[in-house]
This record gives sequence, C-alpha cells and structure tokens, in this order.
Amino acid sequence: MSQHILVIGAGRSSTSLISYLLEHAPAGDWTVHVGDMDEALAREKCGNHPNAVPFAFNALEDDTRARHIEQADFVISMLPARFHHLVVRDCIRFRTHVITPSYVSQDLKDMEADINAAGITVLNEMGLDPGIDHMSAMQIIDEIREAGGTMTRFESFTGGLVAPESDNNPWGYKFTWNPRNVVLAGQGGAARFIQEGQYKYIPYHELFQRVKPIEVGEHGLFEGYANRDSLGYQEVYGLQGIPTLYRGTLRKAGFSEAWNVFVRLGMTDDTYQVSGIQNMTWRDFINAFLVFAEEKTVEDKLRMRYGVSEEVLSKLAWLGLFDETPIGLNQGTPAQVLQHLLEQKWSLAPGDKDMIVMWHRFGYELDGASRERHSYMVCIGDDEHHTAMAKTVGLPVAIACRKMLEGSLTERGLLLPVVPSVYAPVLEELAALGITFTENQVL
Repeated sequence: MSQHILVIGAGRSSTSLISYLLEHAPAGDWTVHVGDMDEALAREKCGNHPNAVPFAFNALEDDTRARHIEQADFVISMLPARFHHLVVRDCIRFRTHVITPSYVSQDLKDMEADINAAGITVLNEMGLDPGIDHMSAMQIIDEIREAGGTMTRFESFTGGLVAPESDNNPWGYKFTWNPRNVVLAGQGGAARFIQEGQYKYIPYHELFQRVKPIEVGEHGLFEGYANRDSLGYQEVYGLQGIPTLYRGTLRKAGFSEAWNVFVRLGMTDDTYQVSGIQNMTWRDFINAFLVFAEEKTVEDKLRMRYGVSEEVLSKLAWLGLFDETPIGLNQGTPAQVLQHLLEQKWSLAPGDKDMIVMWHRFGYELDGASRERHSYMVCIGDDEHHTAMAKTVGLPVAIACRKMLEGSLTERGLLLPVVPSVYAPVLEELAALGITFTENQVL
C-alpha cells in the first residue's frame, strides 16, 4: 500500500527536500503531497512527477490542516517555526510522525507527554543550523568521549553566504534565506556564551563590533558574531561545566563593520512606522537617522558622528543609500524599509551560486595533554534555485524521513538529532551526496 507523505510548505528551503523525496518515491511506493499557500509554487517544485500531488493549502486553517494530516502517513513541516505546534498537535491526535528543521519551542516541550503517549516521533532541529551542526558536532564529541577525552572547548559557526564565483558586491553577501531574519538577526536579548570559565554577554548594540576572525582551511578568512544563546547547548550536547562554549554566525571579513552602521543608526528597528516614507528618497531615509545640520552632507555626518571609514561609506553608497531615488514604499518600519532596499541589491541573480560554511573547534584533554581538532564543511549551490541552503536544510529532513519510512530509524518521542542512531546514517548519506566535513588535528 502506497505511503502518503505530506510536505507543508514549498518555499526556497524545500527545493532539495521535495526533489529527494520524489527521486525515491517510486522505489518506496510513496505519494508526496506538497501543500503551499501558493499552488503554482508547489506545482513548480513538483514538476510533472507521477508520484507528486501539489495543491493549495492554508495550513493555518484548523479543519483543513487536520483533514490533510489525518490522511497522511508522515508529515514534514517546513512552516515558520512559530506554527509547528499546530501541526504537531494534529499529528498527536492522528498518531502521525513529523519532522521539522526548526528549534524545539516551549509549545512543543509542553506537548512532550502527549507525544510520548501517542507513540510518535517528533524530530526537530533537522536542517542545517540547527541540524547538520548538531550531528557533525556530536559525532566528534562522542568520538572524543569514547577515547577517554574530556571536552574543554566547543566553538561552532555557520554562515549562509554567496559563493566566490558569484561574489560581485563589496558586502560579500547575498540573501540565501529569509531576508527579514537577516535584518533582525541578533535582536531579542544579549548574546550569551562561556569563555574560559566566565559567562559573557554581548548586547545587541555591540554585537557586530565584537567579531571573531575565523580561518576556514583553504577558503580563507571569515568573521563570526555570537548567536543569541550558546548556553543551552550545555544540556543538548552534555557539555555541562565546559570552560568555553561559543556559537555564532559567519560572514565574509568586513561585513560586520558596515552592518554595525545600520545597528547604531537604528535602521534595523522593527517597532515603529517611519513617518513620511512615501515622500522620501534613500538619501532622505538615512539622513532621518542623523543629526540635523543642513550645512553638512550625509557622508560628513557619518564620518564625524560615527567614525565611518571610507571603505564602509563605499559599501553604503553601493547600496544606493546616498541616492536621490524614491524609496517606493507607502509605509514601513525602519527594518522593513532597509529590507526593501537590500532585497533589490542582495538577491541571487540568474546563475548565481550560494555557499554554506560551517566550522567547529573542539578542545579537549586526553592522556594528560591538551588537544584540539577543527572540522569544517563548505557546500556550493548549483544555481539560484537549487541552492546550498536548500540542500543543507532540506536533505537532512528528507533522509531522516526516508530512514523512518524504511524502518531503520525507530526512535520515538520529542527528539533532536544528537544520538548516533539518528546522526550516523544521516551524515553517511549526506557525505554520499557531497556534503562532507574536513577534519584537522591541530594539537
């Protein structure tokens, strides 16, 4: 009897996921139902595959969502993280396994007893970051522990970037995931981590000034800024008491200094509407955040008040922020207006390739000596549609789905991919698909 897989969401991160499932659907005797608010997008992702059923789907309509989940043997939710609990609630009701690439929310934690009672698998954090980061880190941490080592340091950084062959702007950056999340990155509380036994905190207004240089093999120098909360990984990875635990995001060197201008000016604020935006040019917009001084140019104000370098000014000029071009919006918060500009300048062009870079640093004591290992992964996309981001987010989800349907992955409950029975087979297949890690013993 054919198995019915329901994929909720056909956005940019679903491309490789859907392709993988359809590739294996004939052998597995699966039908892959892909639902999205945009039916045309679902149809585009499915092509004309005979095992695909694309359809229009509003997953926020309770009755509609429940009806489709009741008919499914397996559910993959690619919705925004804040909606996963709605899907899981129905999966508990109909005793249907579900995978998401998102962080476990408090809503899901509150459902854990019901998940266990239903005897289903709710596998979360199964994408890139979180996902591949968990699996690749735990594989090495477990190896170190099995050899008798004690972890003293764990650092991990991941970035969705533009590939060198498509890097044609002074920022060294193009959007490979939700632009809104990029603009708002780092907000919502101070970044927290542990360094040499001391708890450290970086408030948002300082986040992009305190970056860490990171050399990634032959791929060169990057810079990392701290993620909001590294401390939670003490429990996830079993690293309670570790002296240094630091997780962050990678960018090309020089990005953070320029982005920090937006932070300091308040242009990433999403809490109020900009008045008069419909009559503003881009030069008016940036000037609205600067001191009133008619005798001084916008550029001079940035130099004098904020010490902005000529290199950073050139990055801002490249974006068009000093141009007398109308913004073209009738309303918007500062963050929304900035996003509107960046989407015009940082979107992947036809033929562009993106790049995922992930880097881990493991410090440990073994046989009375201090040791250190580095591990990194670099993945290049095929084009602006079949991106490295889509591969690294979607393929782990798809592989885990296949393993569960075939019966080789049998863990139940509210899970993360931090145990060998989950991460080992997924990492093995990712490697076969070209997503591999390079390891170096440094000490």
